[in-house]
Amino acid sequence: MNLHDLETFVSIVRLGGVTRAARQLHRSQPAITRRIKLLEDQLRAPLLVRGRSGAVLTEAGRAFLPYAETVLASIKDGTQAVQALQGGHHGTVTIAIVGTLAGTTVVQQLRHFSATHADARLDLRTANSFEVSDMVRRGEVSLGIRYFGDASPELASRQISEERLVVVCSAQHRWAGKRLRQPEKLRGDQWLSLPMTRHRDSFAHLVARQLTSAGLDDVSVMTIDSMTAQKRLIEAGIGIALLPESILHEELRVGTLRTINVSPLQTTVPIHVLCRKNGYLTGASRTLLALISNVSVHPSNRPRQRRKQK
Repeated sequence: MNLHDLETFVSIVRLGGVTRAARQLHRSQPAITRRIKLLEDQLRAPLLVRGRSGAVLTEAGRAFLPYAETVLASIKDGTQAVQALQGGHHGTVTIAIVGTLAGTTVVQQLRHFSATHADARLDLRTANSFEVSDMVRRGEVSLGIRYFGDASPELASRQISEERLVVVCSAQHRWAGKRLRQPEKLRGDQWLSLPMTRHRDSFAHLVARQLTSAGLDDVSVMTIDSMTAQKRLIEAGIGIALLPESILHEELRVGTLRTINVSPLQTTVPIHVLCRKNGYLTGASRTLLALISNVSVHPSNRPRQRRKQK
C-alpha cells in the first residue's frame, strides 16, 4: 500500500468514477484500475463497485475512506510545514466559506487580509455548511466558515459571530415593512423552510423552534431546498420565510422583498470557523484565523426600512 494507491482511491470517490480520476491524475484507466485492485488485494475486501452512475463505495470502502483521507491530509500538512521552514509557499491560505456569507463583512475581512498581506495567496472556495466541514476534514482547505458549529472529533469549531434572521415577505404583503406585535396574525400565511436534516443544528430546526416559541407551531410549512428558490417564491407572493439578512441585500434594495418586524420571531444564527484539530496551519492561515475570529458579521450594506407599529 502506498500514497499513490490512496490518492487514486480517494480521487475516484471524490470525482465519481475511474475515467474522471484518470483524467485528473494524468494516468490511463487501466493503470487506475490496477492500483485499486492492488489496494483491494492488500485489504482483502472490495472497496468500489461500478454502477450506471459511476463508482460506488462498498461497506468496506466507506469504512476505509476517512482513514485514507486523513493520511493524505497529514502528508499535505507535513509538506506545508517543511516548505514554511524553507520559505516556500508559506503564505498560501486555503479557505471554504458558505456562499451566502459572501454578502457580509466576513468577505470584507478577507479582502482586507489580502490587501495587507501581499505575500499571502488566498485560495477561496464556496460551498454549503456541510460541504465546508467535509472540505476541512479532508484537508482540501485549511479553514472553513459556516453556519452553526461542527461537533466532529477531528475538527476544532469556534463561534466567531452571528447573523440576524428576519421575516421576509413580498412587497405586496399586508404587513410589508411594518412592525407586527401579534405573530398569530401570520398564522394564515404559507411559510417556507429548508428540508429537515439529521443535524439538530440546521436552519430548518432553528426555524421550527422559532415558530414554536412564537405560538406558530401549527402553521403550514412548505419545504423548499434552496434559499434562492425561497426568495423567488416569496417575491411571487407564494409565502413568507425566516432568512439570513445577508442574502436579502439586493432584493431589499430594489424593493421586491420586504421584512416584517416581529419580535417573538427575531433570532440569530451562529457563524463558526473550523480547522482540523491536528492539521498544520501556515503563518498566513493563523493570521487570518485571528483576524476573522474578531469580526462582527452583518450585511455589507444594510438597507433601512421605515416601520409602522401595528
